[in-house]
Amino acid sequence: MPLMLLSIPSAAQGSPVLLQCPQHSPVLLRMSPVLRGSPFSPLAVSLQAAMPVEPLICSDTATRVSSVLNRDVKHFGKKHMFDASEETCWNSDQSPWCHSCPQGACQWVTLDFPRSVRVSQLHIQFQGGFSSRLCTLEGCRAGEELERISTLYPEDSNAMQRFQLEETVLDKLKITFENSTDFFGRIVVYHLGVLGERL
Repeated sequence: MPLMLLSIPSAAQGSPVLLQCPQHSPVLLRMSPVLRGSPFSPLAVSLQAAMPVEPLICSDTATRVSSVLNRDVKHFGKKHMFDASEETCWNSDQSPWCHSCPQGACQWVTLDFPRSVRVSQLHIQFQGGFSSRLCTLEGCRAGEELERISTLYPEDSNAMQRFQLEETVLDKLKITFENSTDFFGRIVVYHLGVLGERL
């Protein structure tokens, strides 16, 4: 198995590192220490284990959302999370009231991929004041029941937020937006991206 040696701080040992080269796709490197005892221990990086990171949402990905503001899909529909425009967004409707949640039922997005994928990152951009303080990610293979795979704690911000996920192979992903910063439980998302590897 071919190896290359990198000098990387010891604090990075045991954690995936995202390597970005100007003319190549990002690569997630899984590293194992070969020498210890110095702040910059050499690390053996298996090229065979390097996982290319690419966007997984495509035109063949079936998407669903919990609601759309005033049912106006033209201006606020789900497609606007994936159109790479800074001017458009998915805007959920007000959450319906229920006993278990003061703001009503949580808003959500589901993604059914056309083939199995290994997810490793989630990128999301909310509108400040209409964001989620708690995102629950559930996933499953085709024909199976959804299981929780990750819990994220985004900031109430307009900025793009990027989260590293534990690598999981799945066909379907559900993102539930809990604890909305909006009094009426609305969620506004300008960009949603899932990155990883197509299998």
